Formats: sequence, structure tokens, C-alpha cells
Amino acid sequence: MLIQLITTHPEAIVTIVRSTPTWVWGLLTGLLALGASQLRGRTASLVRVSLMPVAMTVFSVWGTYTAFGRSHLLGQAIAVWLVAAGIAFALLAPGRANASYDPARRTFTLPGSVVPLLLIVGIFLVKYFVGVELTMAPGLVQDPEYALTVAALYGAFTGTFVGRATRLWRLALRPAAAAIAA
Repeated sequence: MLIQLITTHPEAIVTIVRSTPTWVWGLLTGLLALGASQLRGRTASLVRVSLMPVAMTVFSVWGTYTAFGRSHLLGQAIAVWLVAAGIAFALLAPGRANASYDPARRTFTLPGSVVPLLLIVGIFLVKYFVGVELTMAPGLVQDPEYALTVAALYGAFTGTFVGRATRLWRLALRPAAAAIAA
């Protein structure tokens, strides 16, 4: 719906942006800074690499609940969210981390990557577009196709973040598992 409006009436973009609360732009700025920080190589603790997937999961759950919390489709949306998160997780978690872990210092050495920035922008844009669309057409919360598609997108983002983090967590747990086996 929003895409259709923008393609037929591009001038609507100005109205939409002007109607957006200021705090949304502050949130976007913070999220862009967080994503941009992932572009260069760095070291990080286990807690630090865990914060992003936790924060993005909360953002995803919040997006799903705020969009469909009053809809009769909330239960189905949560189920689809869980399935999509599980599929994305299952596809990404078994992979190999492109990082190293120093158990003595308890830090990861991480290469720079554009992927976290793209995921952060993606989840923000879904939340933003859904917010705009539901403001323009509140009845969409009762549309199963719309609700379940949005829930699947949110779930896929969560599964991707957690799947990527799981690869790192395995690196940190490997030395402990080797010590137990010995």
C-alpha cells in the first residue's frame, strides 16, 4: 500500500517524513551508528557480541506486538514469527564464524562487515513502513496476508541475528568443551 502510494504520488514522501515523530529519526541515527561500527574490524567481548542479537530480537518482538497486539491474528503472527526465526536460525547457525576467539582475553576478533548494518536498516524499515501503513490503513491489522508477512519478516531478521551470533558463541564455548573432554 505505501509503495503504491509513493510510486503514484511521490510528493507524499514529504508529508510522511514530516509526520514522523522526531524520536524515530534519533533512533535511526543510533541504529545507523551501531551498524556503521560493524563495518570495520574490531575486538569485542562475549557480552558485547550478544547485545546486538538481543536488542534486535526485542526490536523485532516489539514491532510484531505493537503492530498486531490488538488483532485477532496476534497468535498466528507470533507462530509465523517463531517459524521464520527458526528457519533463518537453522540456515545460519551451523555455519562457520568469520572471527576468532581468544579465551585468555575472553574477546573476539571480528572482521568488518556490512551485513549487520543491512540487517539493522532492514528491520528499521520494516518497522517504519508498517507504522506508516497501519496509520494510513488501520484495518490492515486484520488482514492475514499482511499480518503474517510482516511477522515472517520480523522473525527472519531475528533468526538471522541470533544465527550469526550463535556462530560466535560456539567459538567461545569450544575451549570450555575441549577442557571438559580432556
